Amino acid sequence: MEWLYNLFFEHSTLQAIIVLSLVISIGFTLGKMHICGISLGVTFVFFMGILAGHLGFSIDPQMLNYAESFGLVIFVYALGLQVGPGFFSSFRREGYQLNLLGIGVILIGTVIAIGLTTITPISITEMTGILCGATTNTPALGAAQQTLKQLNESTSEAALGCAVTYPLGVIGVILAIIIIKKFIARPSDMQEHKLEDPNQTYIATFQVHNPAIFNKSIHELVHMGYTKFVISRLWRDGNVCIPTSDKILKENDRLLVITTEKDVAVLTVLFGEQEKKDWNKEDIDWNAIDSQLISKHIVISRPEINGKKLGALRLRNIYGINISRVLRSGIQLLATPELILQLGDRLTVVGEAAAIKNVEKVLGNTVKTLKDPNLGSIFIGIVLGLIIGSIPITLPEISSPVKLGLAGGPIIAGILIGRYGPRFHMVTYTTRSANLMLRGIGLSLYLACLGLDAGSHFFDTVMRPEGLLWIGTGFIITFIPVIIMAIVAMRRFHLDFGSTCGMLCGSMANPMALNYASDIIPNDNPAVSYATVYPLCMFIRVIIAQLILLLFYQSIV
Repeated sequence: MEWLYNLFFEHSTLQAIIVLSLVISIGFTLGKMHICGISLGVTFVFFMGILAGHLGFSIDPQMLNYAESFGLVIFVYALGLQVGPGFFSSFRREGYQLNLLGIGVILIGTVIAIGLTTITPISITEMTGILCGATTNTPALGAAQQTLKQLNESTSEAALGCAVTYPLGVIGVILAIIIIKKFIARPSDMQEHKLEDPNQTYIATFQVHNPAIFNKSIHELVHMGYTKFVISRLWRDGNVCIPTSDKILKENDRLLVITTEKDVAVLTVLFGEQEKKDWNKEDIDWNAIDSQLISKHIVISRPEINGKKLGALRLRNIYGINISRVLRSGIQLLATPELILQLGDRLTVVGEAAAIKNVEKVLGNTVKTLKDPNLGSIFIGIVLGLIIGSIPITLPEISSPVKLGLAGGPIIAGILIGRYGPRFHMVTYTTRSANLMLRGIGLSLYLACLGLDAGSHFFDTVMRPEGLLWIGTGFIITFIPVIIMAIVAMRRFHLDFGSTCGMLCGSMANPMALNYASDIIPNDNPAVSYATVYPLCMFIRVIIAQLILLLFYQSIV
């Protein structure tokens, strides 16, 4: 049976694959278990790796380092691709406010962590790991480990600090939500205040009664600069048509307009009168509105369209159709002529059936072709990310140059390519399932290797007095910033309880706490605010983890 022993314990390529596969598969299986309504999901792979390391399983150090680094790169790059299209729009209106509050959570936790290093025997290396664990942020730990390697320091202390404090990092946010609901939230805070999505389109009908726009073309109105809008249908004398930019408006024309809710008042002044009918219900049958025109969703699947401006296709003038909205990565966009189209965009097209069929041929509308991920662009993006991560950045009063490393570089590249890649005709589209697969493989590899590396010393550390100090310190870093910013959010900014919980969970990168908040709050506000703050807060935590070590470098040498 020596061959069986060697298969699991003798270092080799085969043994490494078997050990990692077992850790990941068992971790995923146990991660589906719910305890008090909470499941750890992929995070259980981390703890399974710790247990395997404690039981004596290990793999070749070079292979461990390779698998850990490669997994981290794949995970953060795929994450950047996912959040990239909506990353910069998250800074508008309510998103701007939510992101400021999320940054407040990060800064308070960071200040507490740095302050505690001056009054406790915890080193800055250990404290960085504790901070990453307390905020359940493994990409930040990856960035910290890369910085430690640049400084020729051991990464095991940071990994142990993260492993010891991670469980209470999850539970601490949930406990804080319970306390906020019971002792801090007022009845008015529990009422739902619908968040305004800056990208969310709004549909309204207007009647032309303003003499100032009589006999003016739609082209002239658009260039008056009032606001952005799209006229989808025009009714005149009982007939409906798709208005072109040259269409002249007459008194008593009825217009179906797609815009944003904040601009409705301006357009009411412009056109003269808004009708009271609500066109924003989900159950509206658009094809039953009139017999002449139909509405259909068409997906862009032809690579040639990727990166082109909507106006450059001249679809309205050539085919007599109108494109009213564009759905991209779950975000509704106004179909303005300047909008740069991306592969995978879903366009709402209005027109006659024959014309829409012709437009389908132009745009593709072949979903099957989108199911094959463009691996070439993914790996090109990873290369660009690693190049960005390797650029030395000199900062004042820091002896060593800052590098974004394996975590910071790829996530920046992913965000930028996800947002701007199509402008350079890069095919960046991946299906949601493909993106989740990439992230899952990358994160599980990283967590399994991280756990195996920390497992041999984990339980010894927990049982020592300093281990208990780490746990207590991590809980303080988790709990206090969440409570403080909850009070600020609900008292100063008057956010409702659901939006506050989502902001707190997003700033702490804690999807398990978000699941709990979503279970106790009967609306989508937690998920919306979580998605709004998560990208920026994740990026900031990755950078801060490195800056802490570089700024306090003298404390660890």
